[in-house]
Amino acid sequence: MTDTPNRTVTVIGAGTIGLSWTVLFLAHGNHVRVNSRNPDAERLVRDAVELFAPGLRGGGADPAELVSRLEFQPDLDRAVEGADVVQENTPENLELKQELFARLGKATAPGTLLLSSTSTLLPDDLGATTDDASHVVVGHPFNPPHVVPLVEVVGGTRTAPEAIARTTAFYRSLGRVPVVLRKPIAAFAANRLQSALLQESIHLVREGVVTVEELDAIVTNSIGLRWATVGPFRAFHLGGGQGGLRKWLTTLGAGLERGWRGLGQPRMDEETLELLLAQAEEAFGDRTFEDLSTERDAKQNAILTALSEVDRHRADP
Repeated sequence: MTDTPNRTVTVIGAGTIGLSWTVLFLAHGNHVRVNSRNPDAERLVRDAVELFAPGLRGGGADPAELVSRLEFQPDLDRAVEGADVVQENTPENLELKQELFARLGKATAPGTLLLSSTSTLLPDDLGATTDDASHVVVGHPFNPPHVVPLVEVVGGTRTAPEAIARTTAFYRSLGRVPVVLRKPIAAFAANRLQSALLQESIHLVREGVVTVEELDAIVTNSIGLRWATVGPFRAFHLGGGQGGLRKWLTTLGAGLERGWRGLGQPRMDEETLELLLAQAEEAFGDRTFEDLSTERDAKQNAILTALSEVDRHRADP
């Protein structure tokens, strides 16, 4: 399970993403220091290791072995001392993050990768008050990062190309699939795609076309299944038959703009919120977070394992 890189990684923040990163970093042989203002951070991290370690891809990991390389350090300067990589996971507050990265720039050794899990903020903004922002990089995961391979890597105008290369190498060493965005854009790529689908999903539920539970069933039994194996462009390329994407766009896809104009623009008012929450509670409110998380991880890992087997057989028939 581990690749024993003898690397020290500091995780700042013990929220949902920070906990998931911590388990992944530990599972790949890193020494991990956790820094958090939460007085319950140590308990939360240990509980996360117990919950997620058995379901890690490749047969799981022994929680006790992972914890043996885990350290808790509430003092920020000490937490990042000698660290090779810092992965920041604090709330989406620009002022807070700018203050943090300015401190990190002074407290870390030159060349330390200063990575942020932010889903909305750009590297130039994060490092605006940092003396040397050459190693400030966004490493935005798709939740949960201990299972889902994608990490969006985003650099800024002050980011050194060498830092981008080291960041992608770091995430690859964890079995992730880093994709470097060619230009910074608000909310990056994956969340923009997810937001577009969520918008229409809420519209369909709000209009009474389907329930929350039925909408989930539609996605997991159609486009979710499709997109687990091919992306949208390849899917429509195949949809065009022998003529490929060119044929599809010039025939079946010729009315795309007209169809886009017909998509919903739901208002997130109190009525909509109550409708969604009531249906969500009815659909899966009787199950615990731990139960739902374990099932999610098992199913997603099963898909990843199956896809790896297909790739292996194609490479070595």
